[in-house]
Amino acid sequence: MKFKLKYSTEAKDQFLALESNKDKNSQYKTVAKTLGLMQINLCHPSLNTHKFGAISSPFDGEVFESYAQNKTLGAYRVFWCYGPSRGYLYIIAITPHP
Repeated sequence: MKFKLKYSTEAKDQFLALESNKDKNSQYKTVAKTLGLMQINLCHPSLNTHKFGAISSPFDGEVFESYAQNKTLGAYRVFWCYGPSRGYLYIIAITPHP
């Protein structure tokens, strides 16, 4: 199943900030690739998708974390949940790992 993506205001702002920052061009490309993979195959091994309990879902479901980068200082993560309706993924946040 191919998913459509919807973004929270925070996630949209984070993604646009990555896109506009020339110093973060490689992170932007990696995050964009990750979002594309999420649309077609949430089980792709490079995503390392797993449940994440520290953020609550706006749709009363579970929140998941997918890796945009791994084994990199400040590696980017994508936090998401299913919704708001069938066939959609809601991107909650796109942030670097502390």
